[in-house]
Amino acid sequence: MLKALNNVETEGLRAITDAKDAEALEAWRIAYIGPKGKIRAVMPMMKDVPADQKAAVGKRLNEVKSSLEAAFEAMGSKPGASASVNPGPMLDMTEPGVIDSKVLGRRHIIPRVRDELVEIFARLGFEVAQGPELEDDEHNFVKLNIPPAHPARDPIDNFYVDDPAEADKPRMLRSQTSTVQIRTMERMLAEGGTPPVKIVSPGRVYRPDTVDATHSFMFHQIEGLYIDRGVSMSDLKSTLLQFAHAYFGEDAEIRLRPSFFPFTEPSAEFDMMIALKPDEPAQWVELGGCGMVDPNVLSACGLDPEEWTGFAFGFGIERIAMGKYGIPDIRMLYENDVRFLQRV
Repeated sequence: MLKALNNVETEGLRAITDAKDAEALEAWRIAYIGPKGKIRAVMPMMKDVPADQKAAVGKRLNEVKSSLEAAFEAMGSKPGASASVNPGPMLDMTEPGVIDSKVLGRRHIIPRVRDELVEIFARLGFEVAQGPELEDDEHNFVKLNIPPAHPARDPIDNFYVDDPAEADKPRMLRSQTSTVQIRTMERMLAEGGTPPVKIVSPGRVYRPDTVDATHSFMFHQIEGLYIDRGVSMSDLKSTLLQFAHAYFGEDAEIRLRPSFFPFTEPSAEFDMMIALKPDEPAQWVELGGCGMVDPNVLSACGLDPEEWTGFAFGFGIERIAMGKYGIPDIRMLYENDVRFLQRV
């Protein structure tokens, strides 16, 4: 690596003397000290340097980089260095920018998909309900029938604002939009109303998950709730099937797998057959959970479970977007790569 550094320095100092104008000087900068220049190309060799020599080699690397940068500055400050380049008209930064209609932006895919889902459920009779992202333990866990010892309440799996060991109702960033369902039922009863309740609640949720191709510490959910007399599991399945056909097409395949959630009984996982990549076969992908609202949840909200029944479901909006548009990695939704954003 030392030999390579010495060669880059010698070659670079010799080549810069041939840069007679600003255009040639800029070409030299790109070739030697730019982000993809020869100095940067030598850096990966550092991993093969013996541990006892890394300090000396690193020092030499910095010396060569400084030497070439100093040579560039010196050449750039010479009179006439940019004389052959026409700078063009001066740009008045106080003037309004010129809009090029060819590069106008558009809404991000996540709010687009969220609104598409809301529109579909609106056609099925669901209204939109909103709730706070900063929640309390009572709405996020207690009234959703999640007991104190449940692993979902572990501080390591939640973003608590207050210490749960000290506060009676510790505040937290909500880990699910089911909290909106609880608040909607509470508000209805406080205003003297009664079911039916038929809502969807889209919004951000937060969980300290390790970021990978299918997980993020902040993501979006849309949850649905339908409370009335005589609501059954068949109503839930037909609603999900109508949603799948409306959003993914008449040939969409779904399945419900038995599962367990503290706030629904019986519970199921909602899967759909999706091809995440154009060149790969479709596979079963979990989109969310669903089930009949647990009687304990109805009682906690002040509703008589002997009179009222209902179902609830919750989807990850990112998961649906990935399935709809063939996006293989959830991180692509947050990187703001213009090439990706123009494609979806």
